[in-house]
Order: sequence, then structure tokens, then C-alpha cells
Amino acid sequence: MDVTLHLAQDPEADALLGRSPLAALVGMLLDQQVPMEWAFKGPATIAQRLGTDDLDAHEIAAHEPEAFAALLSEKPAVHRYPGSMAKRIQQLCQYLVEHYDGDAEAVWKDVATGKALLKRLAELPGFGKQKAQIFLALLGKQLGVRPTGWREAAGSYGEPDSFRSVADITGPESLVKVRAHKQEMKAAAKAAKASDA
Repeated sequence: MDVTLHLAQDPEADALLGRSPLAALVGMLLDQQVPMEWAFKGPATIAQRLGTDDLDAHEIAAHEPEAFAALLSEKPAVHRYPGSMAKRIQQLCQYLVEHYDGDAEAVWKDVATGKALLKRLAELPGFGKQKAQIFLALLGKQLGVRPTGWREAAGSYGEPDSFRSVADITGPESLVKVRAHKQEMKAAAKAAKASDA
């Protein structure tokens, strides 16, 4: 894996995401309840605070939980909820150590079908179906991981030029389109909720 992603909108953080499968997974895990750039900058911040240029699942899984939570809580915090996210990241890394010998790329390497890959991603701690579909779309659209039926397994996120998620962000222009789509979805959900009341 060595591509240029533009999710953190920060050259160093994006370079790490493009070369490190674990950093990409951790960024996806962090992508909730905070701006996307903040979430995807998180892996680089964690690596920097650990004094390394990449993330290591074995090291994070074995880290003392309170010390790891403190590391994420340092200002600027890695996430709005650094304590709970530290726990989730450690759970993800422990799962990767247990099931994939700590190799995040093994989650998608040599998987024959999109359906099988979606199942593997959805089994990761902190990844529900939607997050798994978005990450599958990111793998297919930007990281060249395209098992048979990957677009179908990713659902609407797999559609070409859909601008629905991080999978479609390749620079500032597409970021604006994805943001606009998310605003439309929020407004529609709000309107539906109001009409039900």
C-alpha cells in the first residue's frame, strides 16, 4: 500500500494513511462525531506521540490502557472522546493481533469477494455495517483493493463518483462535494424526524 490519500488534508498525516493499512483503519475508526480531517489526522498524531513513524498493532494492543488514553487526551486531543476512542483503538489492535498477527493489510489481502471482505471488515471492533461499507469503498476506489463484487458489497458508497463518503475524497474539491452531500442527508433526516413528530 503506497498511495496518496487526501483525507486529513495534511500532507504528513495523509502520507501515513496512504502507506499504513493500520493507520487507515484507525482513521476510519476515529471518523465519528468529529470533523473528518480531525479523525484522519489522528493516526499521525498517535504515531508522533508514540515516537514512531507508523502504528504497530502489537505495540498499541500491549500499551497500558490508562497511559494510552492519556496519550490521546494530550492537547490537542486526538478525538472529542479520547478516552473511549483509546479503548476502541486498543480493542481493534488486539483483534488484529489475535486474528491477523497484527497485520492490518491481512484483513483484505487475498480476499476473493467483496461480500467476504465486507464480512471481515464488519467483524472489526468499532466497525458496523455502514463503516465497513465506507472502508470497503475506500479500499476499492483509492487503494486498488477490488475483489469480485466489491462495488455491490459497498452498497451506495461503491457507486462511481457518488461523493457520499471519505471513499470519494481525492482533494479539496471532492471534499466540498462530500460535505454538501452529508449536509443534505442531515437535513433530510431532520425533516423526516419533524414530520413524524
